[in-house]
Amino acid sequence: MLRAILLANKGGVSLSRLQSEYKELAGEHIPHKQMGHNQLETLLASMPSVVRMERSRSGEVCAYETAHIAKVVARQRSSKKTGRPHLVNTQMRVKPAAPLVLNGKVLHHHFGAFASIIFFFSFSDFPAPGNLNESHGPGKGRPYNPQQVQGRIRDILGKYSNGFWVSKLPQIYRELYRQELPTEAIKDLELWTHICTVCTVFLMLLWLFIMLPPTTHLSHSDSRSPQSPPLSMSSPSPPSSPAALNPDLKQKLEELLVKYSSGLWAHALPKLFQDTYKTKLPGHVLENLHLLSDICTIDYPMPDNPKRAILYRRSSTGGGGREDENCNRRNSSTSEEEFKVRQALGRRLSNQEVPPLQIPNEEYPSVLVVEASNTNGVILRYIGEDYSQAQESMEDEMREFYRLDQSGPPPVSSPSSGQLVAVKAEEEEEVLRAQVCEVMADKVKVCYVDHGFSEVISETKVFELHEKFYKLPFQATKCKLAGLEPFCQEPAVLKRFETMASGRILLAEILERRQTPLVVLYDTSQDDDVNINAACMKALQDKTLASPLQVNSTYMNVTVSSVCSDGTIYLQLPSKGLVKLHETLENIETYFHSQVTSEFLVSRPFCGKGCLARYKGKWSRVEITNLHGSRVLDILFTDVGVQASVEVFELREIPSPFLRDLTAIPPQAVKCCLADLAVGIGSWTAEAVQWLREKVLNTTDCSMKVAKVDETKRCLYIHLFTDKNFHDPARSLNHQMAQSDLFKQQPDVFLTSHSPTSASVPAKPHLKRALSGPRGGGRGNSIMGPSETPSSPSSSLQLPPLLELPPAGSNIDVYIPVACHPGHFVLQPWRDMYKLVVLMGEMILYYNKTEEKPLNIEKNQIYAAKVENNWHRVLVKGVLTNGLVSVYELDYGKHELVSCTQLRPLIKEFRQLPFQAITAQLAGVKPRQWSEEASIVFRNHVEKRPLVAQLEAVQEAINPWDRKMTVFLVDTSQEDRDIWVHDIMAEGLKEEDRN
Repeated sequence: MLRAILLANKGGVSLSRLQSEYKELAGEHIPHKQMGHNQLETLLASMPSVVRMERSRSGEVCAYETAHIAKVVARQRSSKKTGRPHLVNTQMRVKPAAPLVLNGKVLHHHFGAFASIIFFFSFSDFPAPGNLNESHGPGKGRPYNPQQVQGRIRDILGKYSNGFWVSKLPQIYRELYRQELPTEAIKDLELWTHICTVCTVFLMLLWLFIMLPPTTHLSHSDSRSPQSPPLSMSSPSPPSSPAALNPDLKQKLEELLVKYSSGLWAHALPKLFQDTYKTKLPGHVLENLHLLSDICTIDYPMPDNPKRAILYRRSSTGGGGREDENCNRRNSSTSEEEFKVRQALGRRLSNQEVPPLQIPNEEYPSVLVVEASNTNGVILRYIGEDYSQAQESMEDEMREFYRLDQSGPPPVSSPSSGQLVAVKAEEEEEVLRAQVCEVMADKVKVCYVDHGFSEVISETKVFELHEKFYKLPFQATKCKLAGLEPFCQEPAVLKRFETMASGRILLAEILERRQTPLVVLYDTSQDDDVNINAACMKALQDKTLASPLQVNSTYMNVTVSSVCSDGTIYLQLPSKGLVKLHETLENIETYFHSQVTSEFLVSRPFCGKGCLARYKGKWSRVEITNLHGSRVLDILFTDVGVQASVEVFELREIPSPFLRDLTAIPPQAVKCCLADLAVGIGSWTAEAVQWLREKVLNTTDCSMKVAKVDETKRCLYIHLFTDKNFHDPARSLNHQMAQSDLFKQQPDVFLTSHSPTSASVPAKPHLKRALSGPRGGGRGNSIMGPSETPSSPSSSLQLPPLLELPPAGSNIDVYIPVACHPGHFVLQPWRDMYKLVVLMGEMILYYNKTEEKPLNIEKNQIYAAKVENNWHRVLVKGVLTNGLVSVYELDYGKHELVSCTQLRPLIKEFRQLPFQAITAQLAGVKPRQWSEEASIVFRNHVEKRPLVAQLEAVQEAINPWDRKMTVFLVDTSQEDRDIWVHDIMAEGLKEEDRN
């Protein structure tokens, strides 16, 4: 992984960007702590064969490819060298301790568990060896014609100048030449270094930029045989496809891709292009995506649906460089007052160099907020071992060094502006580092560089700062609050921030890692996390535009805009704010029609951000409530109370001419509950929800009476009427529902012995893992196999194909999401993990837009189920009579308890990818009753970790979820050795037996 990223960033990459690129690929940061290193920098320092580190002129630590990697690339690109290049080993070492030696070099496996997807790169400038029939080892004496196969592969590679998946080669070969690719050829690919090199990376299309000049590609393409048509990334394109795109069209497409650095679905291009440039995208673009290959890479994560492609903008077009420049450039609009804490990173002060402060590697570091005179420069301090704790240790040492007796150093005789000094605080107990800001007659104004505030003190308290106190970076630093940039100095915003954040320890979500990081702050001290950025935006709302609400008051001309599945309803009341909202949104519609620009595309979504999305064909205000990766997110239409899941390309920034007006208008959706009902929120049946929706939705002349206001839940309890007869309580919908049988009495909870059952029984959400007992060894533990006895699912439901497994003795890169004990755990192959991520994003988009309908739920059948905020493919294990359903996640191997209202039919599109979870047991140890201690040891070594599995045997079954593997598990993350988990368990068993 690291080698691949470093090769793609030959000019070096900052550690923060290295983490960012790694996370984009792997979904998590580099796990340096799991590998025994407190800091990423120490992990990288322990891998000199992979990476070297240098400090840039700005003081930032950057990582570079090591010399021998550069030599590998140089050898691959040089036409003057002959012979076999030194290949990077990406396979797990065999059990013996002796390392693999190739061409006199010891090849170590780095991040072997991540290496699972292979690419080709063509090097046609290599001279062919004199005798191609002379096979290099394993290919010798085979009946197939290697000369012919190599020629055909060379032709294919001529089109795929930037590499492609090895798994696609047999399909492409078959479609072009009407023959099957000999299996021996796959094994010989690494040996044919005169035509290609085989590289291994992880999950996404990470392209190593070691390409040939364009002229070489053209000549290579021209060498195809006449019957070989041009290729796209998935299948042959029609011979009549255009040779190139119009430059203006290509530039516009690149502008769109710049906004979506994490990829853009190809199917979104036509609408996005139409909305942005007010003209249709030429139809041939989607039919010939290969024409975009010079500005983007193309991935087909759903092989059964070639129309579902993801486009990734090429970083080689220069975007990455600009981003680095922005990261190292101070915002020129920042005022001088903001920089009173003079963070002159890497600059010499008093002839000593203070190292720059590194942003913590955690995604959510704890911070102490000091103060903010501008939300673009909030002063804070990081909390942690290398930050606040290191500062406390230094200040303890300074207190001892600058003690009050005569042996201490004398005060500075003539301090100068900009000088770093040690200052004894007024209470004479603390000694702090400071920088002189201003020299007065007999006083000095100093800024405490580790605490972020200024003070005027006597000259007698200022001392020379000893050189040993220059080693720790200044701890006071700045951040920018995301979303508040246009209102960074608004008094209402700063007052709200002072009240909620100043002097408090908060969590910071780092959106962009740069000299002044872009962050979202959260207060996690309460039951619900509070988004500080969003709360500060709400301070700008004009209360006179809110709906006036009082207990016992009645309101007419009420519109019910939403009825949620838990019984919550959202209303719109006539108000000045609603009138102004409609007027402003209409102006925005007109404005967007007149603009031809991509600047309104949302490229940096985050929770709490306000923007625009389409609702019933018109732009409406939304707030982002949750993110599922980088392309799919959940939103709330704040003026109608409707929740939805969309792709990021469907969002638009609020145009600046209308931003202040829209921000001032409070949300127009009023949250309400029906008063005097025997059932509470969350216990509504599907029938009751549907009945209420049919009564009130799309009705504009409802009336209501406020019964009470619940400030804690920010909810009104009301009596609702479908006409203006609010004087007669018997005519209220509350009374009608209470008198009906829409709410069924909930019986005691027990597992039903029959199926099917209706999903319309009452449900109690938020009861998670109620069927799970304590985790541990032995029988009766919480993580058992998904099915006690084989039972075939309904014949009318097509199951996904079985997950293909290699023969016994093969090595597989896997991830262990769940582990009970060595006799039972669950693994996922890394190979198709990115396809699973794409599939779950598609399920979120599909099911969050479908209406909830009564569903007959049958035991031992597969469905889609919503677990927390994600949709999973599940097997129903049991149905409870209180409306809860026990399900087994077929892709993650976990048992969950969900409401029956959260189940949907699993449509055909989501039954193409094989179920990714496979139960397994550890080879090399005898089956036994595992103790709790042994089970804990096992889980600590394997659970939620990437490993290499060596397949021993497969126990086949009727149902795919009943298959079971016997595998050896190997941890290959160490530099110098592989750790075989069964050896650890065997040693532990010996210790138990001795005791």
